[in-house]
Amino acid sequence: MWAFSESRRDERSNVPRTVLTLGALLLIAASTPSLPQQQAPSTPTSSEIVQFLSRTVDWYRQTQQEQHIATEPSELGFVADNRRTATQVVRLAFDFARQHEEELAKRSRINTSGNPTSAGSQYQSLATNAAAADQLVQQTQSEVDVLKQKLEHPPPSKRGQLQDQIAETQSELALFQARQQALHGMLEFASGAATGGGATSLRAQIEELAHAVPAAASGMGTVENTSGADQQQQTKTPDISIKAPPSGMWALAADVFRLSSKRNSLSNELRSTDALQHDSAQLRAPFVSRLKQLIQSGNQLAQQADTSNQSGLLQEKQQLDALTAEFRQVSGAVASLAKQNILLGLYKNSLDNWQVEVGAEIMERLKSLLLRVFGLLIALGVVLIIGEIWRRTIFRYVHDPRRRYQFLLMRRIVLWIAIALVLIFAFVTEIGAVATFAGLITAGVAVALQNVIVSIVGYFFLIGKYGIRVGDRVQVGGVSGEVVDIGLVRFHLLELSDGATDAEPTGRVVAFSNSVVFQSTAGLFKQLPGINFSWRELVLKFAPDSDFHTLRDRVHKAIDTAYSDYRDSLDSQRRRMEMSLSSFSAAELKPRVRIHFTTSAIEVIVRFPVVLDKAGEIDERIVGEIFAAIAHEPKLKLLNAELPAKAAS
Repeated sequence: MWAFSESRRDERSNVPRTVLTLGALLLIAASTPSLPQQQAPSTPTSSEIVQFLSRTVDWYRQTQQEQHIATEPSELGFVADNRRTATQVVRLAFDFARQHEEELAKRSRINTSGNPTSAGSQYQSLATNAAAADQLVQQTQSEVDVLKQKLEHPPPSKRGQLQDQIAETQSELALFQARQQALHGMLEFASGAATGGGATSLRAQIEELAHAVPAAASGMGTVENTSGADQQQQTKTPDISIKAPPSGMWALAADVFRLSSKRNSLSNELRSTDALQHDSAQLRAPFVSRLKQLIQSGNQLAQQADTSNQSGLLQEKQQLDALTAEFRQVSGAVASLAKQNILLGLYKNSLDNWQVEVGAEIMERLKSLLLRVFGLLIALGVVLIIGEIWRRTIFRYVHDPRRRYQFLLMRRIVLWIAIALVLIFAFVTEIGAVATFAGLITAGVAVALQNVIVSIVGYFFLIGKYGIRVGDRVQVGGVSGEVVDIGLVRFHLLELSDGATDAEPTGRVVAFSNSVVFQSTAGLFKQLPGINFSWRELVLKFAPDSDFHTLRDRVHKAIDTAYSDYRDSLDSQRRRMEMSLSSFSAAELKPRVRIHFTTSAIEVIVRFPVVLDKAGEIDERIVGEIFAAIAHEPKLKLLNAELPAKAAS
């Protein structure tokens, strides 16, 4: 009795340690956030365990995206730490699932052995036959044992008979055991098929999910043990080289969008981690509740008074042993989920730090981008201010409309080139690469748009000092007309009939490429600026017996009379032509008369200049004066008069 009391005191001394251990684990479980509960929840079912593992696997796969969004060397530490933490979280989830599956399997075996008909009413006859087979096997085994005892000291005459009975009974036992095994096999299969989500089915689903995650499939042991494959996988980090921060506006804007997308990915991971932590807390809640009940029961047993009744001590010992066994089982599940919760908290802290770092980078890029935009606006403002000063200077000091137009066009071209250069330097980061690319593009464009480029260059020749302008009468090839439009690539003429000085418009507009100035066969003819005259010829034929001196005097007198009103205008145009062409001395613009003698007539050729605006009036007046001068002179006999339609060369 004394020895028994000493052993009882030893057992009682172990009770506080058990209670303390339970309290410590409960403290670990309670230190993590859990759901508020109105009543003790039930133990998680198989479907809830499978759903929790599925969400854990999905979360783990989402965390693998971190190695794709890590673009800076400083982010490699976050990726490595998070990968290790995520691997441990997955392993702890599967450790919890396997432990819970083992508990469910034990309960299923206890229920099956204690209640054979628990599989369902449709298998009741099968369970009854299995129970009868068990009883028959026990009875036959008892008979075999009795016969073997009789065989130890049998009479010599009955030894052979006993041996035959033992052999025959053992054969019956073997038959009954085979029947028993067949019935129990059918009963176990029927029970598993009826439950559908039992321990065997749950184990298969757990292992199937574990094969989808290498970390879970290899993590059959503790969390700290990491296989070589996992270590090799964890050491695989993205190859990230150190790059200079972007300087161009385009690169800065693209970097801001990229960092924003990275921050959104981290936010999604944080939400997924919160959801997984919430699911873990829901699963942990019933086990924490059960731990509280175990602690309360253990405290009650520890506070009970010692009894000298041996049966009471044995009963109390059995209760403590049962509490200890159940505690070890429940504490394992709580420990796995509590460790997982701690790791998820660390993972969230890492994501928060990473997100803060990404936010700081976004702010830095935004500041650089705003500075670039501000500098671009200042540069464009300076260019526009210089362009406005240039425009006002042109209007102030250049009074010739033609020269003013040329200077304004040059200003516009220089202004657009300056704006383009400012934009290129603002938006582009690597000028060398852009220069190479621009060179290749320029070469291709030059070959493809050769005629267009030549026409654009020809435009500047057309608007030069001796170029054309709207309103000029020109002749291009065989087409004569009046310039109605001058474009950057081509110019348009309003066609004139026959190209005569007094010709009328035909109503057709002819387009010519500006490259015509570089073509030797086309030819572009126009009047000098401010020059508006042309030469005409009048051919008169008189009879051979006409008086030469009278003819010459009368013709000269008539021409001088006709030109008296136009001489000043023609002299002004001659002086203007001399000013435009400094190396050329123009002859006097006045009519000229040449007389030729032939066998059939005296031919008088009158060559005279006409102002283009008054060409018809001058022709009519000259012809009228000549005819009036010779009409009343009998010595002059006019045979024929001809005025060519085109100007003489």
